[in-house]
Amino acid sequence: MQFEIIHENEHFVVVNKPSGLLSVPDRTQSESSLKDLLHQKYETVYTVHRLDKATSGLIVYARDPETHKTLSRLFESREVEKYYLGIIEGHLLPQEGIIETGIMEHPAGGKMINHAKGKPSKTSYRTEEIFKGYSLVRFRIHTGRTHQIRIHCQYLGHTIVADPIYGGGKPLLLSSIKKKFNLSKKAPEERPIMGRLALHAYQIRFKLGEEDYSFEASLSKDMQATLTQLRKHASQII
Repeated sequence: MQFEIIHENEHFVVVNKPSGLLSVPDRTQSESSLKDLLHQKYETVYTVHRLDKATSGLIVYARDPETHKTLSRLFESREVEKYYLGIIEGHLLPQEGIIETGIMEHPAGGKMINHAKGKPSKTSYRTEEIFKGYSLVRFRIHTGRTHQIRIHCQYLGHTIVADPIYGGGKPLLLSSIKKKFNLSKKAPEERPIMGRLALHAYQIRFKLGEEDYSFEASLSKDMQATLTQLRKHASQII
């Protein structure tokens, strides 16, 4: 799969990961990961943090043991600013706020749940655009729990579009927002305009040594196209 290198130096590399690509190898080594692909370009890379397979956007890998240790400490001590953009179902009220819950793994495994006995987690959010039935929301995660944004959206009752674990997994179809939609006679069925988890890690900031770093990754093409259609057919009401 194609990926974009946003920045590289002798100490670390910042990559714009496409949706559908693992950040690191899974336990069964069943498919290639971004880390595997980077090993083809660099002698070695070290895992600092991860993105869900379906999430696109910025991810950082260290290129030497010392930088790996330093960056890992920065992430663990919450000294890294991480921002995401997501398309959610419905509208958040209030439009801006903070979610703080305990998060733990479900006893049956396979997903995470909000629970008082879970590890503390904190996400701040702000609605950027509102459409009929959907919203574009900016998230900042202050902690790095597994599936944090996804489960916090579920907690608010407005899951991320096409989330198969914490939502209904329903894709966003053009026919659901466009009046007088007509499917082409040549098409056997309608293709979704957003069929995967609509979440993108678009900005990251941290300080390494005396240097301040800030990186951005423009929205993936499928999310850009989806927002174009929402702006055109779902009349913004904010």
